Amino acid sequence: MSAFAAFLHHICFLAIMLVLAFEMLMLKQPFTLETAKKIIRYDAIYGMAAGLILVIGGLRVMYFEKGAYYYMHSAPFFAKMALFILVGLISIYPTMTFLKWNKSIKQGILPTVTEAQTRTLRLVIHVELTLLGLMILCAVLMAKGIGYVDA
Repeated sequence: MSAFAAFLHHICFLAIMLVLAFEMLMLKQPFTLETAKKIIRYDAIYGMAAGLILVIGGLRVMYFEKGAYYYMHSAPFFAKMALFILVGLISIYPTMTFLKWNKSIKQGILPTVTEAQTRTLRLVIHVELTLLGLMILCAVLMAKGIGYVDA
């Protein structure tokens, strides 16, 4: 069961990375109604995957892997959690922007998006992807016991 939980945890993390990359690609293309709809769908997948990561990660900490005691003494674990929270906070801006598009899209109207907004959205997504990459580093350090502090 532990291996299956780890597999699901990693698949969800991969899904987040992929949908962010897809959003980035969509924001580079000419902005159409179909593009806007895809971006909103990708962002919904992002949210679901993030929620699953929290649930599965919590189960792994409490019931699988090395146990809660180990993780509560791991500096990389706390860094990874801080990065996850930071990514979540940063992702509020794109999600709120995409949700604002829904009213126009439901009416069949292309949302108004300026070039500056597109650049900002892409920058935020770049930052998210970078921080997620740092989370992978923290996960490796954590798994190898680097930064473990036994009180």
